[in-house]
Amino acid sequence: MIDIKEYGEYTTSWCPGCGNHDVLKALKQTLSELDLAPRDVAHVSGIGQAAKAPHYISLNGFNGLHGRGLPSAQAVKLANPALTVIAESGDGCNYGEGGNHFLAAIRRNVDLTLLAHDNQIYGLTKGQASPTTMEGHVTKSQPGGVYNSPFNPVAVAIGMKCSFVARAFSGNVPHLVSVMKQAIRHKGFALVDIFSPCISFNKVNTFGWYKQRCYELPADYDPTDWHGAMEKAQEFGERIPIGVLYKNPRPTLDSRYDFLQKGPLCKQPVDHGTLDTIMDGYL
Repeated sequence: MIDIKEYGEYTTSWCPGCGNHDVLKALKQTLSELDLAPRDVAHVSGIGQAAKAPHYISLNGFNGLHGRGLPSAQAVKLANPALTVIAESGDGCNYGEGGNHFLAAIRRNVDLTLLAHDNQIYGLTKGQASPTTMEGHVTKSQPGGVYNSPFNPVAVAIGMKCSFVARAFSGNVPHLVSVMKQAIRHKGFALVDIFSPCISFNKVNTFGWYKQRCYELPADYDPTDWHGAMEKAQEFGERIPIGVLYKNPRPTLDSRYDFLQKGPLCKQPVDHGTLDTIMDGYL
């Protein structure tokens, strides 16, 4: 097992008590227990507080544009399928600016894991409503309360028959580690929507609020039952299920390309003759 110290220790810019600290702790523990060396993991993000995660862990890191972490993560996996690829950003980045990329990633089913920090608010830009902010929530930019219905990422993912859909809570690190390990081991696009409270700008969905409501799915729950999973995905309010909601084994996009079966593109020889012909076409 890889020593957890291999993933580094860094001073973060996150507020003391932010749920992101526990998500980072869980990710390090997950990678260690899966015996994944830093050189074998690519960690990709967009922009936001959660998206700073690649700055605080010693992996192959990349920051994309706001909402554009998933396209970069998919490109990394297709260029080098030997890497374990993890995308990590917040609810605003993934479901707002990156909403269309989120849907496309479900359809493509590239073998990677998305860790979505869902604090139901925009934290980096100081407290505007995000796509998952609950209706009626008063924010700085919605002083009369949010009028829009909240986006339900797990229901949308299950509705599209995503390969792997889970929910977790940063306040329950052992359970979060268990879910992360299953997501990373899964072959296909894996969504882990993580409740990660923003203690500075969301005074509604606090650690206490989630602790009172979140419960782990029972051992006899069947994640392959699409109808049952859709029912659980709609359960949000006084009771919120956490765990692996849905699994749908599907061929991954990377497994469908014959040229990727020869190994990572970055290690395959370049056909300079073909390349010259292509470049000459632009003259």
